[in-house]
Amino acid sequence: MDIYRAHVLVCGGTGCSSSGSAKLIDRFNDKLAENHLEKEVKVIRTGCFGLCEAGPVVIVYPDGTFYSHVKPENVDEIVSEHLLKGRKVEHLVYTDHATHEQNAEKKLDDITFYKYQHRIALRNCGVIDPENIDEYLAMDGYKALEKALTQMTREQVIDEILKSGLRGRGGGGFPTGLKWKFTYQSQADQKFVACNADEGDPGAFMDRSILEGDPHAIIEAMAIAGYAIGASQGYIYVRAEYPIAVKRLSIAIDQAREYGLLGKNIFETGFDFDLNIRLGAGAFVCGEETALMHSIEGKRGEPTARPPFPAVKGLFEKPTMLNNVETYANVAQIILHGADWFAAMGTEKSKGTKVFALGGKINNTGLVEIPMGTPLRTIIYDIGGGCPNGKKFKAVQTGGPSGGCLPESLLDTPVDYDNLIAAGSMMGSGGMIVMDEDNCMVDIARFYLDFIVDESCGKCAPCRIGTKRMLEILNRIVEGKGEEGDIEKLENLAETIKSTALCGLGQTAPNPVLSTIKFFRSEYEAHIREKRCPAHHCKSLLQYKIDPEKCRGCTACARACPADAITGTVKQPHVIDTAKCLKCGTCMEKCRFGAISRE
Repeated sequence: MDIYRAHVLVCGGTGCSSSGSAKLIDRFNDKLAENHLEKEVKVIRTGCFGLCEAGPVVIVYPDGTFYSHVKPENVDEIVSEHLLKGRKVEHLVYTDHATHEQNAEKKLDDITFYKYQHRIALRNCGVIDPENIDEYLAMDGYKALEKALTQMTREQVIDEILKSGLRGRGGGGFPTGLKWKFTYQSQADQKFVACNADEGDPGAFMDRSILEGDPHAIIEAMAIAGYAIGASQGYIYVRAEYPIAVKRLSIAIDQAREYGLLGKNIFETGFDFDLNIRLGAGAFVCGEETALMHSIEGKRGEPTARPPFPAVKGLFEKPTMLNNVETYANVAQIILHGADWFAAMGTEKSKGTKVFALGGKINNTGLVEIPMGTPLRTIIYDIGGGCPNGKKFKAVQTGGPSGGCLPESLLDTPVDYDNLIAAGSMMGSGGMIVMDEDNCMVDIARFYLDFIVDESCGKCAPCRIGTKRMLEILNRIVEGKGEEGDIEKLENLAETIKSTALCGLGQTAPNPVLSTIKFFRSEYEAHIREKRCPAHHCKSLLQYKIDPEKCRGCTACARACPADAITGTVKQPHVIDTAKCLKCGTCMEKCRFGAISRE
């Protein structure tokens, strides 16, 4: 085995890849060869480090120097200074958002973004080469599978998952061990294990990052689940829009088969288990378990009424156990370290950790994994660094289109299943979108409902028709055509849809509308009664004005206006013709004297 004095880890997740991290790897390899360092320093493409805002990210070990926003032209300096002469390139070292320090001696866990986190599901992301099974094995990979197959009965495996308190991380929060137990108890000649890697929530990329950074963790967990319930075949349903995840998952499955960790007689125990990948076309409804299974079978992806539940009658009408990627990512660690270890983290009813994709109006966009019970305030301000440009925080949405928007007054809410539901939102799969003072909450509700209307499978009338009617009302409101009684109509429609829709997509579709009405009702009223958007966002309700006291008559606004809506002579105050104004904001951008305001 080759021994290297240094390792250069380059983020190969989707975010950093789109920013050119592949070019960094090529440049590193070329420069190392030029300096005859290729036998001393190894370059490794990893999964996501989590701190997406800092990408492309490069970490040099063994010292752990964290370089951010690295460009191909920076590689020469890192090689010549750091790797050849041992001098760290200070100006490329990550600047901690909380301390404003650029300290090359800081380790990863000392950086504010990471120090509040506890990584279990993300433990190997950004640490190993996801395309090299030997690196996963070196991190205790497949030891849990070996332990389960050689030291534990099926019942003991299920009992360990039950005792751990692990709940489904896909949104519903159903006890994972209970789901395994029900499927185990079903009698059939064939059973299946399935993984939901569809991840359709806007702004969510937790599952994608785990598959890209640690695919063997999912393969190992599914094999353990297969043993526990008595299944010999598994399916991973992943959206085709995740090409890097699909590629690495395919490589990992081939490697596991080659090593005898998938296939026949695993660990010479007589247990057979294999996996196949099924690609989805990106339909949001296929995140619902019955719709997902129909899609795997090659049928139209639409839900069916339950019971019977998949544990009794699922894929190909056989008992099927389905969990999402993040849920599986915890399984091997629970088997390896024990239920008590996992249950010691989190809260009484929400054990362990939760991964969130932190996005929107936040300084540190990225992937975070925090112990259950961590307050929203810690996630948004300590880990996320607050809103950019000194803007005031307004709301955070958890749970994607199925969740709700929580205001500043609820920032001290502990993040767990029950507290988020009590606050008016939900955990969901793990999207967390932050909004600042410039966001209109009525338009936010309209955006999510527009998404739902687009993604509804159309099978049941409450979702197909009800959400469409709600969207029509919201569109009228943001266009300045709202009427008295519209808020009440929205509430009535929402409650009807919640109680009558066929599946979880329809039942939770009204949540963003109900939560924004609950916490930001005044914004709805301003749109309807005053024909005014308090956030100055809704275009139809905007009006641009020129303050004659401040206007110098420089003509910059008039020359830039695409609609010729501004008139006036040189050195005299100008006027905007509101009938012609396109409300594009160009005049406001061009004015150097602050004479133009938006109301």
